Amino acid sequence: MSTEIKVPPLPESVADAILVTWHRQVGESVSRDENLVDLETDKVVLEVPAPISGKLVEIRIQDGTTVTAGEVLAIIAEGESGADTPRERAARISPRPPRRRSQVRLRQLRPNLRVAKKAVPVRTS
Repeated sequence: MSTEIKVPPLPESVADAILVTWHRQVGESVSRDENLVDLETDKVVLEVPAPISGKLVEIRIQDGTTVTAGEVLAIIAEGESGADTPRERAARISPRPPRRRSQVRLRQLRPNLRVAKKAVPVRTS
């Protein structure tokens, strides 16, 4: 199933917009609500999000082109990709969480010491 990506309704008193840049290329996976393209008017810059997750199969309007409301910009094919969720993408970018400064300092002082994952309060009575 394919979904058309259209120019959203433009602000009042704005007749057209210029397609500034695409953030994805044909064949790439897109996630729902991911910003696909930026449109610039004389008043604002609009971001056009993907309405569904899928694969970008066609770009109909190229950078620098003047567009009007309702014009079809691109086509997304639903379900043809392994589009990542934001959590999966973050896990792929940084597979393990950064260490806290106290853990790093403790490792420098005592390299053979195992650091507990959860801090345990110490009673001093």
